[in-house]
Amino acid sequence: VQLQASGGGLVQAGGSLRLSCATSGFTLDYYAIGWFRQAPGKEREGVSCISSGGARTRYADSVTGRFTISRERAENTVYLQMNNLKPEDTAVYYCAAGPWTGAMDPCVAYGVANIPDFGSKGQGTQVTVSS
Repeated sequence: VQLQASGGGLVQAGGSLRLSCATSGFTLDYYAIGWFRQAPGKEREGVSCISSGGARTRYADSVTGRFTISRERAENTVYLQMNNLKPEDTAVYYCAAGPWTGAMDPCVAYGVANIPDFGSKGQGTQVTVSS
């Protein structure tokens, strides 16, 4: 299971970025994919996740209405579209994969809180929002 996040950068407040999480070694049909972030001196924060079936999504309250998670199954890639960015969104963003057990999907069952504890994580991408 491998994941690689990309697409970060420097943007002014109110701007947009689209992060990509390229996956390999597994099929998205059996793994929920989530994004979490970590700012300097702060705890890891779950941002958004999409279920293994792709039908269900979850968002942290802080990003609801501004961020959209989606996936392109044929490309084995999950995206995080981030609009109306704020300085408090500045952080390193990571994508992570949590397996569907057959009885439970981690995104549906636990929402965003559990994303940092998903079993597989990739390297992060820095997002910096200037005021």
